[in-house]
Amino acid sequence: MLKVGVLGAGHLGKIHLRLLEQSQKYELVGFYDPNTENANIVAKEYGYKNYPTIDALINDVEVIDIVTPTLSHFECAKNAIQKGCHIFIEKPITKTVLEAEAIRTLASQFHVKGQVGHVERFNPAFTAVKDKINNPMFIECHRLAEFNPRGTDVPVVLDLMIHDIDIILSVVNSKVKSVHANGVAIISETPDITNARIEFENGCVANLTASRISMKNMRKSRFFQKDAYVSVDMLEKKSEIVRMKDVPENPDEFAMILQNAEGVKKQIYFDNPEVENNNAILDELESFADAINNNTTPVVTLTQGTENLRVAQQIMDCF
Repeated sequence: MLKVGVLGAGHLGKIHLRLLEQSQKYELVGFYDPNTENANIVAKEYGYKNYPTIDALINDVEVIDIVTPTLSHFECAKNAIQKGCHIFIEKPITKTVLEAEAIRTLASQFHVKGQVGHVERFNPAFTAVKDKINNPMFIECHRLAEFNPRGTDVPVVLDLMIHDIDIILSVVNSKVKSVHANGVAIISETPDITNARIEFENGCVANLTASRISMKNMRKSRFFQKDAYVSVDMLEKKSEIVRMKDVPENPDEFAMILQNAEGVKKQIYFDNPEVENNNAILDELESFADAINNNTTPVVTLTQGTENLRVAQQIMDCF
């Protein structure tokens, strides 16, 4: 079992602490939180060891799980890496692309592994169909959330949209060509609702909308590719694949058949893959343990986390 410590015991940090304690792949050593009052409450209520300093915790572990505010990610990661710790770091990887590139370079220099917490990669609705997404040419994502002041310390692009940026970059095998976006700050100092259009060199276009002032929650992505349409509802944990195939000689009487102006007929097939329930946060943490133990590449690398942030920054530069 890998000895692990958690930096940050806020809302998400407490979830990580609980899951790491349950995991069979980690030994939870303890945590550090600069808010002494909160740290004492968490230690008393849950029994986790509360370390007095970051350095004291880092010295006792092999893996550091960074669940602190984004502004402190760089210093936390730098400190851990320089002392030989592998790092799991919540999204976004850092505040700036320069910081992210520095973290990536440091990890390479000190021969440690890093994974970024883009949890939607482990969403069962996505994992059920990701191997079916093949060269999509149009992608549409809607990520809407009711207002929660907990995420307003960063723009909605870094709070919500970056999830979909990560998913899109993971399935489009092409470089970004151009980015266009607009955002509006309604209740926060930074945009609360944003729409972005990402164009890729291979011709693929992705439209993304993210809002944290919606009247309802929605996390839907749609991928359009040759002869198929893939729909992923990451909130309801449902997926659907709609395929177009040539009509067989003797189609079923209830078959759905379309005919275009040239007389070509296509039959529509619906496939609803089985979506297995899981705990995506536990899965991402344990996948990182596997990468360390087996010396394999993490599912979401520091390089990928950096590129996600780079595109997010391009979007925010449009405002």
